[in-house]
Amino acid sequence: MHIQLLPDQLISQIAAGEVVERPASALKELLENSLDAGSTDIQVALLQGGIKQMRVADNGAGVAKEDLELALTRHATSKIASLEDLESVASLGFRGEALASIASISRTQLLSRQADARHAWRIASEGSDISVVEPAALDAGTVIEVSDLYFNTPARRKFLKTEGTEFGHCEDVFNRIALSRPDVALTLQHNGRALSRYTVSQPERRFSEVLGSEFAAESISLDESAAGLRLWGMAAKPTFNRNSRDTQYVYVNGRFVRDKLIAHAIRQAYQDVLHHDRHPAFVLFLELDPTLVDVNVHPAKTEVRFRDSQAIHRFIFHSLNKALASPTGVSSAVTASQAGYNPFGQQPANTPYPTYQSQINLRAGEPGTFYETMFGARGNNSAQAQYASPVCYAPEFEAESAASQPQYNGEEYPLGFAVAQIHGVYVLAQNAQGLVVVDMHAAHERIMYEKLKTALDSKSVPMQPLLLPVSFNADKLEVATVQDVLSSGDQSLQQLGFDIAVLSPTTLAVRAVPTMLQSADVVELARDVLRDLREYGASRALTERRNELLGTMACHAAVRANRSLTIPEMNALLRDMEATERSGQCNHGRPTWFQVSMNDLDKMFMRGK
Repeated sequence: MHIQLLPDQLISQIAAGEVVERPASALKELLENSLDAGSTDIQVALLQGGIKQMRVADNGAGVAKEDLELALTRHATSKIASLEDLESVASLGFRGEALASIASISRTQLLSRQADARHAWRIASEGSDISVVEPAALDAGTVIEVSDLYFNTPARRKFLKTEGTEFGHCEDVFNRIALSRPDVALTLQHNGRALSRYTVSQPERRFSEVLGSEFAAESISLDESAAGLRLWGMAAKPTFNRNSRDTQYVYVNGRFVRDKLIAHAIRQAYQDVLHHDRHPAFVLFLELDPTLVDVNVHPAKTEVRFRDSQAIHRFIFHSLNKALASPTGVSSAVTASQAGYNPFGQQPANTPYPTYQSQINLRAGEPGTFYETMFGARGNNSAQAQYASPVCYAPEFEAESAASQPQYNGEEYPLGFAVAQIHGVYVLAQNAQGLVVVDMHAAHERIMYEKLKTALDSKSVPMQPLLLPVSFNADKLEVATVQDVLSSGDQSLQQLGFDIAVLSPTTLAVRAVPTMLQSADVVELARDVLRDLREYGASRALTERRNELLGTMACHAAVRANRSLTIPEMNALLRDMEATERSGQCNHGRPTWFQVSMNDLDKMFMRGK
């Protein structure tokens, strides 16, 4: 066959296949055109999920009479005029393909009036047939109606889903635009019924309106700038996670994008606090010089390419990681009623808690430390000593006046002070808001984990020689792992604070352990560390798998369930939580504490009713 030029109509329909995948794709292009026109009020009306008709009306700058026909012509645009313009695109649209592609596969009508025009003008098209421009009645702005999408390409129409599904995609596009521009009022109707109305508002309020008040209540605001880059928006706390990526919105210079580089940076920032295969929720805006990002990657314009991708990755990761690393109590706590699930349901009722736990060091009795000062001997009559004493109802306390009780400082000690322990599992504390319930093992595990990370990063994991080395029967793989590490000159065991020797082909001896882990079960700890070194390799275990390895070690060091803590130890744990990054979640992403406010308690007991 000979090479031949394709007809213009076929060329337009091929282009339409790239740009207009479904009604939602067309709606996205129309909304972006309205925003580029400087609109402050946009109204969207859909029929049958946008398949039958979509109507977008705005109060933007409008289109001049002489430009109306060009507006429906391929590769005609007012937004760029040169290669230099293309390399620094600041508008949402720029390719000059969208309206022409939509018009080639639908019945389209475009009405527009500029502010200084005597009246509006109208142009219509049916597939490739374009009408003449004629006068029309309209206030300043533009109205575009797209009817009978794919009427002339029935094969494409067959691939459309149900009306409900297509409307769902259209609504998602509408919400993306609403999130990106809180300074614009938007209205959405479907089949004559008003569904959404967003007035001009502050970003936080718009996020709450679109994604729900629970997202806003459980999110952290961030705004970081460096080297000409800015990342701002809201990221949900790890406890507000999802089973899908349906609440993830990233914008680059106001444009919604799906970018693997950005997604990877965000996933890395959350990996240390997110539970298993759950997904975070966020609305994040990355702003940078338009010349540093290429938006001309795909006709749909949802993909971008950065000139310095590594710098972008580092900036996003560190900015988000910093926001998520706030110590416990810095950001508002999650209440049990807000969380929507039972915080005490993590452990099956028929599963016995482990009973092994030697004495742990919570620094409560160390001389000269903060904890000795804060929680001194019970004979001390200071307010601090009263905090350290167990709460009881002994007769000698009945006459004590309320005025003599110590006053809580909510800013200095947001987790308050311990009053009791439940079944050796949960610590109960009283703070200014009401009751705090702490999972002591999960909280202590996070504390130890962060200390181990800090020590390993500074290459100063303190080692505690054992008075009597602990020997144990080891399998061949465990012995081989130690031999390989020692013979290769690898310092991974020493870097982790271990001294392990081979006594025989079946026996290993642990001669030193990390000081922070000296109270753990030495044999089980050594076995787990050797298993990680064997499975991932020593160098990889200290780099790629570092967090998993340290998490294993921290779990051994953390206080176990059924371990009875004294009041000073409980308070020492609370103070450590307040000073530790990410202490609101354990190493597996589960919450370590919950706040139950006095209002919640009053509701439980129907006080005031």
